[in-house]
Amino acid sequence: MSKLSQEELLTDDGIRNDGRRVDEARPFEVEVGVLTQANGSALVRQGKNVILAGVMGPYEAERHSQYLDRAVLKVRYHMQPYSTNDRKSPTYSRREMELSRAIREALEPAVILTDLPRTEIDVFIEVLQADGGTRCASVNAASVALADAGIPMKDLVTAVAIGKIRDTLVIDINDLEDENGQADFPIAMMPNKDKITLLQMNGLLDEAEIKKSIDMARGVIGSLYTIQVNALKKKYTPLAVSKEG
Repeated sequence: MSKLSQEELLTDDGIRNDGRRVDEARPFEVEVGVLTQANGSALVRQGKNVILAGVMGPYEAERHSQYLDRAVLKVRYHMQPYSTNDRKSPTYSRREMELSRAIREALEPAVILTDLPRTEIDVFIEVLQADGGTRCASVNAASVALADAGIPMKDLVTAVAIGKIRDTLVIDINDLEDENGQADFPIAMMPNKDKITLLQMNGLLDEAEIKKSIDMARGVIGSLYTIQVNALKKKYTPLAVSKEG
């Protein structure tokens, strides 16, 4: 990983190392239904991140893991060995387990688990290429994949990471900014309900910076959410029209 100074990350004119402004998110693309064998799937490109999410279920859970009043949501986040500049070990790491748990906790408030008692829903996330903010991009992919699988949801979940460089808050940090910046603040929300489902932080932000970060995230999350919804509409609107015809 290259070490950059704060001045190299953000110029005096407010331009970041990849040419973006401080309030500018990376390009965001969503493709729905890319896996034929999964119940639901989505491919997300967020900057240079390429994330594939597949959903299996709901199916009857094994007796020892059943809940009589709700479903069990399981998430497995995994990075491919070729996803980073330095070859990653193919073994499942502690960090991947921690991110799996964080992504599950971000998604759970949106999934109506009580509609599917005694069942299990499995979300498999593969990071094909990583460039910072993979947990947020994974939340965005998994949320759409759950909707594609027909899992009952209160809303989609959309996420973005706010960073701090040269004491300036910036939107949607990349890998160099994550490694060399002053803070990394991933935020996930259910946009229609304006409800936060995930807050995590590496580094230090004061109270005013935290409030400003949430406001900044709320703005860009609205734009990302529209792209998620439009990707689902692209797949399902023609199907609805053909049934009516």
